[in-house]
Amino acid sequence: MICVPQNGERIMKVSIIGGGGLVGSCAGYALQCGGIVREIALLDVNAELAVGQALDMAHGAPSVADQVIVGGGYEHIPSSDVICITAGLRRKPDESRLDLINRNTDLFVSILDQIKAAGLKEGAIVVVVSNPVDILTYVAAHRLGLPKQKVIGLGTQLDTIRFCCLISSELKAPPTQTKALILGEHGDSMVPIWSSATIAGLPLDKYPGWNPNLANQLFTRTKGSGAEVIKRKGGAGFAVGIAIRDVIESIALNSQKVLPVSSIQEGCYGIRDVALSVPTVVGRCGVVDRHEIDLWPKEVQGLRASGAALRKTLEVVLNRVG
Repeated sequence: MICVPQNGERIMKVSIIGGGGLVGSCAGYALQCGGIVREIALLDVNAELAVGQALDMAHGAPSVADQVIVGGGYEHIPSSDVICITAGLRRKPDESRLDLINRNTDLFVSILDQIKAAGLKEGAIVVVVSNPVDILTYVAAHRLGLPKQKVIGLGTQLDTIRFCCLISSELKAPPTQTKALILGEHGDSMVPIWSSATIAGLPLDKYPGWNPNLANQLFTRTKGSGAEVIKRKGGAGFAVGIAIRDVIESIALNSQKVLPVSSIQEGCYGIRDVALSVPTVVGRCGVVDRHEIDLWPKEVQGLRASGAALRKTLEVVLNRVG
């Protein structure tokens, strides 16, 4: 699929729902520092907080980029090229994972209904960050009635950059030259892709200091990274903001970057009718293509198991929301 932006246009406006919160405001700030998009609108149920965050960002604009930065509500949706949904609820003490999923799904569906009522701009793309991101990406595509390629979940993009950070730190390598992927679910069944991991173009097992015994240790630390940040500072913000920027800037510039983001699968690695992360080409039209790169057999097996696990949860959620 070749993605051609209409009339050669570049993205102009991004609305961030949940923009008053930690994740939403960090995403807005990352986009501001990137200087790519023309307008950033922070939307939040706490309107004063959203306006305050926007005002704080706007004060820094003279030293960053010529952008319009505003706070507000769903009146911004009809003029937005990208709607990024970051709003979500935190887990209560002793609350089960499924109970949290149900509460977040209820909130998310109400947000989708308000987006739909406001009216989407033709060609608009929805980027889902709220968790469980793979489940909600699927729900968003169906609830909004959008083409599947127009709904992208952040997926394992955040897990992937955390993974690369930990590998580079352990081997004292440049983070920007460390390339490795996490695919599948953004959650318990995520799959580390060691088969294609490199540093400065060298296969990981050829890089000085690499020891195969590090693999399990680094992956375990990656899976626990979010919990560690929550324990230490109450919630992740900066890295997830950067991950969101990676996706939105690839849309804005029609960069065709290959990113591990979540979308509804239609046969990649034999997986269908569930949203999860595979190597995905992201451009102005949303999901432009998917690359079924060569994986070790155990990695393919893990990816398919991840899809099966997500499908079970998805069926429970769909029975709830209809």
